[in-house]
Amino acid sequence: MKLLRFVQNGKEGWAVCQPGRDSWHGTTEDAPAYIGSLDEVIKAGSHALQAAIDDMAAQDPIDLQAVRLLPPLSQPGKIICVGLNYHDHSMESGFEQPDYPTLFSRFSTSLTGHDEPIFHSSLSDTLDFEGELAVVIGKGGGNIARDQALDHVLAYSVFNDGSVREYQFKSPQWMMGKNFDRTGGFGPWLVTADELPAGASGLRLETRLNGVTVQSANTQDMVFDVASLIAILSEAITLEAGDLIVAGTPSGVGHARDPKLYMRPGDVCEVEIEGIGLLRNQIESRAAIQ
Repeated sequence: MKLLRFVQNGKEGWAVCQPGRDSWHGTTEDAPAYIGSLDEVIKAGSHALQAAIDDMAAQDPIDLQAVRLLPPLSQPGKIICVGLNYHDHSMESGFEQPDYPTLFSRFSTSLTGHDEPIFHSSLSDTLDFEGELAVVIGKGGGNIARDQALDHVLAYSVFNDGSVREYQFKSPQWMMGKNFDRTGGFGPWLVTADELPAGASGLRLETRLNGVTVQSANTQDMVFDVASLIAILSEAITLEAGDLIVAGTPSGVGHARDPKLYMRPGDVCEVEIEGIGLLRNQIESRAAIQ
């Protein structure tokens, strides 16, 4: 099952694509059949979500070419990102591989959807790409055992953790450089966990800048896999339905190259994960958009 959010004629909505089908069905918030936002029904629990999916699947088809896609979640309760989660990326970044996940937070104001711009701020020319797997929690909990952790995953998606390196390293904490407005590409949709290998392991991940492959890896190479991340995080933090875990990037980032390779206005960055989808964003000057 795939789930996505969209805007049509100024109204937000969401749609579903059932397994084995190419068509999307759903509706917008002004329709009588609309029973709440995708965020709301995910947070309401599995039974409410399934009922909502069944209702949406019965609606008219949605032409994706006629709508604007939004980040699959509008207001994740928590966006927890993982740094240094591939050995090769830790090496290229000059860090010793940590034996505990390197964690930082993003905020919802940093998100942007598929085929929407990633902002290039006039404050810095060091906007970097990071293709990553995104994990959506469907069932909350604390102190989740590793062997039960994947039962708490609703779906997976694709993420571009756009990072303003100059600001990332202005302080020991990475928050500022990871949270410039609309630098986190997220989408194009969610793919439910039952459609993918356990923990979304063994999937090819590739990032392309202007058509040139700059990152190529496999999700099975993560140091801390999805189940481990959920178990470790939930030792201290209660996870809730609708939370988002962004699981780290492999080697090839622009900051580690010589010469450095950063995203510039006019560039197009694509992140593709096998079995999930392709996320595409054009880089645009923030000043030019406002």
